[in-house]
Amino acid sequence: MKKLGLLVRLEAKAGQEKNVEDFITGALPLALEEAGTVTWYAFRIDASTFGIYDTFSNEEGREAHLGGKIAKALIENAPDLLATPPSIEKLDILAAK
Repeated sequence: MKKLGLLVRLEAKAGQEKNVEDFITGALPLALEEAGTVTWYAFRIDASTFGIYDTFSNEEGREAHLGGKIAKALIENAPDLLATPPSIEKLDILAAK
């Protein structure tokens, strides 16, 4: 059961939009390796705004993801790719289909 989530919002620097898109779509294989990540989505909101939405069945899975390879790569690459620091929000999932 998906009980917890993360919503990450990424604002690309001017000229880095394609690189941000490539970065987040390229993270899919890493997400697939994470046993505690139930679902993982990378998406675009507009030309320069992107996001990642993940779900987890427990806090251990969420914390493992936050300390995992994707998060580390994001923090490493953020200064080159992003106009602002990533916005990372922890969510409680109230209902899901």
